[in-house]
Amino acid sequence: MSLQKPISIKIFLAFLSCFAWFALIPQFFITIGSNQAPWFENFIRYFSYFTLLTNAMVAISSTVLLLASNSSWGRFFARTTTATAIAVYITIVALIYNVILRPLYQFEGLQKILNEVQHVIVPVLFVLYWCVFVNKSSLQWKDFLPWLWYPLIYVLFVLIRGSFSGFYPYPFINLNDLGFRQTLINALGMGVLFALMSLAFIGVGKLWSRKK
Repeated sequence: MSLQKPISIKIFLAFLSCFAWFALIPQFFITIGSNQAPWFENFIRYFSYFTLLTNAMVAISSTVLLLASNSSWGRFFARTTTATAIAVYITIVALIYNVILRPLYQFEGLQKILNEVQHVIVPVLFVLYWCVFVNKSSLQWKDFLPWLWYPLIYVLFVLIRGSFSGFYPYPFINLNDLGFRQTLINALGMGVLFALMSLAFIGVGKLWSRKK
């Protein structure tokens, strides 16, 4: 992370962290208070959404960088590879929702606002943070390989838990509706998307650094 404009970075991180936590906290109480399932099941379902888990990454990283940048966690989140991985994840959150899922759902009131914050505002703000404040000169093509662990573990968790609970947070990995073959194809397609998006960010970072 660049330290040339610390005041600018802090102001931006303050805005980013506020939006990210706003995307998470009201959604938690809405989900827990839902009548779709008992409260404990709703609690688990809240943490079963890739969108919310990734928004939580943004919220935690931006808050730590704002308030405790010199801590071990602050140094971890300030790493180029960490910031770029989160940028990849939150970009895919926005991409999948706005391209695939948006036509499938109609929200109203506070939920509609939260939905836009989770899938549009937070992704845009974090990618802007990555573009402006993250030093991308150290990125290497091989850096993306460890970044694939998060989506892989997530998909395995959803599929294993869904086989017991019957709940799948997204229709494209709903084993009950799609069957094993199509779900596996979709999961592999997601893996390819994560890999390509990671390589795209690394390529942009390398090109950006050379121009500077």
